[in-house]
Amino acid sequence: MRRTLWWFAAATVAVLVLASIAVVSWPTLRNLAGGDASSDSWRPDTSGTGPGSLVEATRLEDVATASGAKRMQGARITYRSTSGADRRVTVVTGTVYVPLGSPPAGGWPVVGFGHPTTGIDENCAPSQSGRLRGMIGVVGGLVDRGYAVTMADYEGLGSPGVHRYTDHRTAGHNIIDSVRALRHTFAGVSDRWAAMGASQGGAAVWSADEQAEDYAPELNLVGAVAYVPAADMTGLVDKSVAGTLTKAQHYSLAAIVESLARLHPDLNRDDYRRGAALENWDVLVACRGDVEDRRKRTEDALKPGDLAPATPAAAERLRAYLRDWALPQGPLTAPLFVTYVGQDQSIDVHWTADAIRRACVVGGEVQTEMQPDNDHNNVVFDAGLTWMADRFAGTPAGNDCPR
Repeated sequence: MRRTLWWFAAATVAVLVLASIAVVSWPTLRNLAGGDASSDSWRPDTSGTGPGSLVEATRLEDVATASGAKRMQGARITYRSTSGADRRVTVVTGTVYVPLGSPPAGGWPVVGFGHPTTGIDENCAPSQSGRLRGMIGVVGGLVDRGYAVTMADYEGLGSPGVHRYTDHRTAGHNIIDSVRALRHTFAGVSDRWAAMGASQGGAAVWSADEQAEDYAPELNLVGAVAYVPAADMTGLVDKSVAGTLTKAQHYSLAAIVESLARLHPDLNRDDYRRGAALENWDVLVACRGDVEDRRKRTEDALKPGDLAPATPAAAERLRAYLRDWALPQGPLTAPLFVTYVGQDQSIDVHWTADAIRRACVVGGEVQTEMQPDNDHNNVVFDAGLTWMADRFAGTPAGNDCPR
């Protein structure tokens, strides 16, 4: 059976960049960090201080996966990570899960999942939603396959601070450190892991692959799977100047400008917005799903030029920031599998193809899958899932890079 992007959840639809996801409250929680674990012996280790060390962990109720094949135990965690090229220490939130029952020899293999865009505000974090902003099925689907799973919120989501939207280096740190934090949260977890993500998360896991060997040499990354990755969004600047942004790209560019303005107080938002974009800025930068009653009206009101740099200097400043965050940024640690699509309205197909070509030049093994008839919200996961299972099995990966 073909598994499309959110095949994991029962009766769900794809929810990437234009997700419409309701925020609900967590089920009853038991805060067990540092205390008695009631009927079980769960004892998260909060003694560390380095990247990936736990600040606190809050146990979630054990639940069945959507298929009912397995039950899983989870925790909402706060852990230390690092930000940017200078690796400034930060605190990040996320969720971690392991299957209930005895782990296999060597421990549960781990998948660090990079979630797609949910927004740029603190309350947009998947961990603040009872169903992870629609992605609890992702977790359950992977647990059904025998994996422990982490889902980092990324810096600035779920914890105070600025979310560095499309800063893939930082998001890659957050994913790697979530794997470390999982191993401090639950026993019986392997040091062997794979990274898998989509859209914003696809680029995050790509970056994690580039950084893993140097950043976390104690972990054994077997490979990374990047679905429709937002690897290089620099092209948004030229499209905004030309007035050819798609509806999906308007939202991406607005979130990037807002994130950069929060990081750089001297950046004037009004150098990039006017007309309907200025009037509806709150809609453009809201958490996905929070303003659905106003989103269609905003889409219809936007005109070419409403969201674009006002001057060549403003355009070049934006390009410089995006170039600094774009992938690739270095050679790969482990094989990379990239799935991209021919009808993508969020990420132009040639942006991804160009990033893949550059990654081949920088160094590493890259396999690709093009789905020409699919769009950003309708990606078939099957090939990437099989490829990831093969990496855990020790089967050598292929390489589509020119030799």
